[in-house]
Amino acid sequence: MASKDYYKTLGVKKDASEKEIKQAFRKLAKKHHPDANPDDPNAESRFKELNEAYEVLGDTDKRAQYDRFGTAGPGFAGGQQPGGYYTNVDVNESPFGDIFESLFSNFGRSGRQRGETQSGGFSGFNTGTMRMKGEDIEQPVSITLHEAYMGTTRLITKVDRKVKVNIPAGAATGTKVRLTGEGVPSSSGGQPGDLYLIVQVEPDNQFERQGDNLVTDVKVDLFTALLGGEAEVPTMERPVKLRIPAGTQSGRRFRLTGKGMPLVKKQGEFGDLFARVLITVPENLTAEQRTLVEKLRDSMKG
Repeated sequence: MASKDYYKTLGVKKDASEKEIKQAFRKLAKKHHPDANPDDPNAESRFKELNEAYEVLGDTDKRAQYDRFGTAGPGFAGGQQPGGYYTNVDVNESPFGDIFESLFSNFGRSGRQRGETQSGGFSGFNTGTMRMKGEDIEQPVSITLHEAYMGTTRLITKVDRKVKVNIPAGAATGTKVRLTGEGVPSSSGGQPGDLYLIVQVEPDNQFERQGDNLVTDVKVDLFTALLGGEAEVPTMERPVKLRIPAGTQSGRRFRLTGKGMPLVKKQGEFGDLFARVLITVPENLTAEQRTLVEKLRDSMKG
């Protein structure tokens, strides 16, 4: 009988690293697990093939023997037992743990106890201690840019109480704030799921956020741009003075180091603020002023 091509089963090359093999197995195991495919009669056999392949390729000694002889030893069958997916697996230490945590939290019990097979048998799980975690919940929460700069709190209303949530300074759109155990209760006596607040930072009229940096427009009059001077720049805390060099062009950006957004994972560090010059010109000139400006223009042509 021809030996099985375990590399082909997992969809990896023969020189694949241990990490690549593990990643391939995890991805396929999630996809083909019977509880994720209750209407597919071939899901169980496909899952057993994946497990068998990983039992060999995921073990350095077995893989070496397989590469040399095309088998992992007499009578080897990937650790399978009649009526079960695999044996002697500790979910706290094996790559199966978070796979099954994800599968069972997403697909539920599907009419079977966790670790129970479609044929009524059990894997090597200790079913007396394996309880499903409750479902996680995601909930959007909107904050202003100023709140994102300073950090803020929100009160989340639960059925019987209110929960105060701290949103860290520097939070950006997409930042997730986890409230452990505030999700859906477990139906099997396990840990409750978690609640994730998904932050949405509202647009600001004065500042444009670019990652941890901020950009703001600074109006500079024509004469200050020509001759040089100072301009006032708003920041998230208080205005600061910015020196404008003579001959500054509209659109030029000046960096104010450390005046941007706080870095969430680096306490005490900040991004930068970029002041973008917007040159303004007088809208209404008197006849005398117009004459003077025309003389200036004509003098600069030469």
